[in-house]
Amino acid sequence: MLRGSIVALVTPMTIDGNIDWVAMDGLLEWHIEMGTTGIVPVGTTGESATVSIDEHCKIVQHVVNTVRKRVPVIAGTGANATWEAIELTKAAKEAGADACLLVTPYYNKPTQEGLYQHYKAIADTVDLPQVLYNVPSRTACDMLPETIARLAELDQVIAVKEATGNIDRTKQILQICDLAVFSGDDLTACELMLSGAKGTISVTANVAPEKMAAMCNAAISGQAEDATSIDKSLAQLHNNLFLEANPIPVKWALAEMDRIPRGIRLPLTQLSPECHDRVLDAMRIAGITK
Repeated sequence: MLRGSIVALVTPMTIDGNIDWVAMDGLLEWHIEMGTTGIVPVGTTGESATVSIDEHCKIVQHVVNTVRKRVPVIAGTGANATWEAIELTKAAKEAGADACLLVTPYYNKPTQEGLYQHYKAIADTVDLPQVLYNVPSRTACDMLPETIARLAELDQVIAVKEATGNIDRTKQILQICDLAVFSGDDLTACELMLSGAKGTISVTANVAPEKMAAMCNAAISGQAEDATSIDKSLAQLHNNLFLEANPIPVKWALAEMDRIPRGIRLPLTQLSPECHDRVLDAMRIAGITK
C-alpha cells in the first residue's frame, strides 16, 4: 500500500497562527499532481506539538476529505502518553485515514519494554495499520532494531520510519524482520532505497515533490544512476532545510514559493535572516526557483 515519496506535510498557517485550509488544499492538489504517493498530516513537520487535539483531528479529517483516496493518508498520531496516542489513532481511523504514523514517546524516555507495550496497547485498541517512527535526535528515545523486530510480529504494524540516518542500522532491520522500511532522513534516503527501503517520508518533498517522486521511483526500481543523479541536485536542499529546527526552513521556503503564508507557531519562529540565502541557493540548485 505504501511506497515512494510520501510527504511529511507542513500545516499552512496565516501570519497570526490560524490554520489556512485553502492553502492546505492547494498543497494537497499540487502533491498529487506532482507524483507524491502518500500524505502524512500533523507529524513533526506539521507542527503536531503546537496544534490542539481538536485542531489535530480536524486537520486529519480535512486531508482525508480532500485527498479522497487518491493516495494514502498516514495520519500522525504519536504522543508521549499512550492514552493520548490511542485517542488520536481512534480519531484518525474514524476520519478515514489509511494508516497512522506513531513517533516514539518523547521526553519521558521509556525502556525498550515500555516502547513495546506502548505500541502493543495502541495495536490492541485500534484496528488501523501502524507505521512506527524512530527519530532519537528529537525524542531522546531510541527504538532498537530488536524492539522493531518484536513489534513487527503485531498484525497492525506494517512499516517503520527510521530517521537515524544510519544505513547499517536500517540494513539490520531489513535483515531481522519482514517489515517495510521508510527513510526519515532525506540526506540518506536514496541510498536507503537502493538498499531495499520502500520509500521515504520526506521534508524535502514539501518543496520539491516532482523531483523527490522521480528519485524515489528510480531508486526503488534499482536505477541507481538516475536516482543518484536526481538526489545529487537535491543534496544541498536536504541539508539546508535543517539549518534551523524543522519545519522553520521548509515553511519559509514554501512561503518564498508563494505556496503558503508565513505563519508558524511559537516557540518556533521565522527563519533567521542569515539562513535565507543558503536556503534560496539550495532551491536554485534543485531547480525549484530561479
